[in-house]
This record gives sequence, C-alpha cells and structure tokens, in this order.
Amino acid sequence: MSDTILAQDHGEWVEITLNRPDRLNSFTEEMHLALRTALERTQKNGTRAILLTGAGRGFCAGQDLGDRDPAKMDGPPDLGHTVRTYYAPLVRLIRSLDLPVVCAVNGDAAGAGANLALACDIVLAGGSARFIQSFAKVGLIPDTGGSWHLPRLLGEARAKGLALTAEPLSAAKAEEWGLIWKALPDDALMVEARALTARLAQGPTLGLGLTKQCIQTAATSSLTDQLDLEADAMKICGESADYAEGVSAFLNKRPPVFQGR
Repeated sequence: MSDTILAQDHGEWVEITLNRPDRLNSFTEEMHLALRTALERTQKNGTRAILLTGAGRGFCAGQDLGDRDPAKMDGPPDLGHTVRTYYAPLVRLIRSLDLPVVCAVNGDAAGAGANLALACDIVLAGGSARFIQSFAKVGLIPDTGGSWHLPRLLGEARAKGLALTAEPLSAAKAEEWGLIWKALPDDALMVEARALTARLAQGPTLGLGLTKQCIQTAATSSLTDQLDLEADAMKICGESADYAEGVSAFLNKRPPVFQGR
C-alpha cells in the first residue's frame, strides 16, 4: 500500500490514518486509491469497526490544488471527472460499509476533508479542530457529499451560511449545531476515539451495520417504506447469534460476548 495511507490492525478494528502531514493530508490520486484499498480490505478480513484520522497537525485539507492548477495544465481541469472518479466513490464506499466508521478530526478539516469526515458514522473532533467549507474561496461548490450532508444535518440556512462564506466552524460549535457527535480536548481525542472504536467492534456489529443503513435510508424514504425496512432488518437481527447472546446475557446478568453475526 502507498505510504500516503497507514492502516494499523487492532484485531477486530482498524485505524486508518491519512498520511501526508506536510501537505495537511490533502488528497492526490495515489492517496485516494490507497484509502479506497484500505477500506475495501476491511470488508474481507473480518474487521468490525474502523477509525479514520489524520497525521500531523490537521485532519485533511481536501484536494491538493497543486494537482489541479490550471496554470500548470494545457487547459482547465475536468473537476467533474475528479469527483465522479475519486470523491463520490469514496463517500459511497464509507456509507455502504456494514460496520461503524468513526472519524477523529485532529485539527482543520477543510473542503473535501470536512465532508469526508461528515460521511463517517460518528465524528469526534479535538477542541482545536475547525470545519471549513473552503470551496467558495476558489469558486467551487461543496463536493464529497457536502451539499447533501450539510442541509440534512444543519438545515438550509446554516448550510448556505457555511458554504457561501467559507467561515470556519469550531469543534465546539459543530457539536452544538449537531454537525458532529462530540468535541473533546485535543489530548483526549485519540484516547476516546480508539476506546469508542474498540467498544463498537466488540458490539453486535450485524445489528449496528443494519442500524447504520436504516438511518441513512431514512433521509430519502417515506414512513411506510421505512417501517417495512425496519421490519426486514429486525427479522435479520432476530435470527442472529448476537440477538440470542444478548438476550441470554441480559437474563443471566452477565456481559454479552458478541460475534457480529
């Protein structure tokens, strides 16, 4: 794997680190492909939870603009191709994984970096972190799912305010507004993020994966369709070894030992 992405296997869970700290972990094509490979591997090796974070003083500055500088090209870049080939598949992959994906935002998350974090299931941020929809500064629109996630998480007024002004949003305000799960002191971020990911990995991950998919579907589903989806998911859960173990542990007043199946 490219050294632009580091993957540390903790047995039931994997910590994936964006690793271009000298460029604030901004994306190149090589880094995109390496991250996609790391995520796809988790589907094959029994991983039950993922922690995504960044190396150095920031989480991710989005696209490395040096790779898309019109002054260094024969003509304008096809950014639509970039989105369709790299960013959109990355968001779809994260959202489709049937396991929890935790994101620990250490420092600034800007542009596509901010929206990559929002594509994850649970987002924790250090106190010094900022979320910046920096696209307006270079004449672009919020990609990497930003135009979808922002209004759903914040409402239209706040989504437009962030996207049109490119003003930084602090971790504390992001938590207050409901953009992320928790803001934490910087020195506690990785400790809590790793503990949370490990706890999720030991949980009933079949049910957690179905919970994730049900909640994601709700944004575009009718109540009737959602009720049917819940019934289908509950049938799967009810037939699982995890449900049997959970009930047995509850009735016998002991800690459950889930296997994710």
